[in-house]
Amino acid sequence: MLISIVERSLFRDKDGGTKVVKHRFLGFLIWQALQSTAVFFLSKTLLLSLFTRTPFKPSFLSIFAFIVFHFSLFIFSTSLFIISSPRPQRAASPFELLLGTARLILVPISNSQPLLSPDFRLRARASISFVLFVAVSAVSASLSVITLCSSCNAFDQLKQRRLVIGKLGFWGLQIGLLYGVHFVYNKRWVLQFPIIQRPPFFSFKMGLPLAVGKALKLSAAGYVLSAILAFVLPYEFKGQLPVGNFITEQILFYIGSFVVILCWELCHHLHQVLLTKRSVFAPPKGSAAAETNPSEPLLAALEESTPKSLLQYLAYLDLCMVCEGNVDPWRRAAFFEESGETYKRVISVCLTPVEQFTRNVSEVLESSPVDNSLQLSHQLRSPNEQLADSKVYESFDDFQLLAWCARIVASLTVHSHKEDRFGVAQLSGSNAAVISTLLSSLLAVETLMGKKTNLQSSNTLMDPAGIKWATLNPGRRDSAAGMAGRRKGAPFYAKAYSMADILKTSIYGIISAFYDEMSHSAKAGLLEKDWIISSKPLYGTRELLSQKLRLFLDFQAS
Repeated sequence: MLISIVERSLFRDKDGGTKVVKHRFLGFLIWQALQSTAVFFLSKTLLLSLFTRTPFKPSFLSIFAFIVFHFSLFIFSTSLFIISSPRPQRAASPFELLLGTARLILVPISNSQPLLSPDFRLRARASISFVLFVAVSAVSASLSVITLCSSCNAFDQLKQRRLVIGKLGFWGLQIGLLYGVHFVYNKRWVLQFPIIQRPPFFSFKMGLPLAVGKALKLSAAGYVLSAILAFVLPYEFKGQLPVGNFITEQILFYIGSFVVILCWELCHHLHQVLLTKRSVFAPPKGSAAAETNPSEPLLAALEESTPKSLLQYLAYLDLCMVCEGNVDPWRRAAFFEESGETYKRVISVCLTPVEQFTRNVSEVLESSPVDNSLQLSHQLRSPNEQLADSKVYESFDDFQLLAWCARIVASLTVHSHKEDRFGVAQLSGSNAAVISTLLSSLLAVETLMGKKTNLQSSNTLMDPAGIKWATLNPGRRDSAAGMAGRRKGAPFYAKAYSMADILKTSIYGIISAFYDEMSHSAKAGLLEKDWIISSKPLYGTRELLSQKLRLFLDFQAS
């Protein structure tokens, strides 16, 4: 409720857009502290009842342990927020970091040219943040295990209290390192926006079983790792315990590690829920700003925020829900104002990512050799081909943003058929730009997947029955098959398949809304003139786009 109140009033300030992320982070810390407090008292009560048979009583040591426990979770939550991103980030290798450091030290500073490229700075920053997250996870786990398990009397028979704390800290260190490496390696720091936006309470409740199951698996893996590392410890550090105390020690350690990882998993799930929740970039309905220019806060967040940032992703999410749903029809109606400037700005800001993605894929396809070398394995490919695959893989890092943009422009085009009273979509040429961009992107993605895109070639034979048969060059057929085999094994193939499906669905939506108009244009021979841009498309030719559009019009595109 506190976050919702803040979000309603965030646009009263000039820097309101930045406050969206800040207030969500503060709300995340508050809710994380509340759930961690409940877990702490429940686990403390359980451990004391199992091993000491005494109830949990407040004391100076227990209060101090409570503060240290929350401090450990605070630094973990802060590091989690720092490394989180709505898109994957490329990290620099240790060798690249070493070269960059040497360049900073040895090369004199020049005002004309920076020593390090912006891309290297971003990758170096990502590498340092990942290393710091693993280190913070290790420290946080060590402190948490000590505060949870050190007060139990299972260790009272040990002669040195310092040895007990050292052993607990070492166990927690192993758990933290294992969790941090697992978290970074599996890219769990990437924010996953849900398909259906639910209230935060229900979204959090749905993830509780998954968090408990993940905590059980990781705590079991951490226990096995600690058992393996126990063989390499010095004899003095292992200590000597009777069999009963040794078993109690192992059970206590497993429960403590499970509680710590459970807190982290709940923290991670809460972080995902709160940061991916929709934020409304609009003034309150009925206010003066809503009557004059209700789209300006949204357009400001889309155009002026840092590219590929969380704020920009939230703005695209809000725009997608406005265009596709009927919750805020007054906001969508404001896009079709008489001057047409708002509509053109919205279409432009959504077509730009799709156009850039199509250019990147087109460059890779043009640089790919068309010969039998496409059939070689991944190890035998040249460095240029591996660099091309890496460039395509980076292009698909913005898959969520690209999907939103394709759905937004398609939905706006569909709604313009009935809601555009002034005809700004058709008069401004936006409909032709949308269709051409979606078709060009679809052709590029299908070519990347190895699908034949030359629908009708000059080598076309007509048999007596009136069936057209296309004769392909054997070399091109072999290269297409080789490209298909190579791309199917690539890590971006699944995203390419999903992207093609989203583009087809978007195009079919526009075709369904403008079917009568397109049919009349096709019969009059004006389909290409009315629905394809006059300039050169981003990928393919105007004739190829026209043939592809006719297939969609006949509902034969697959």
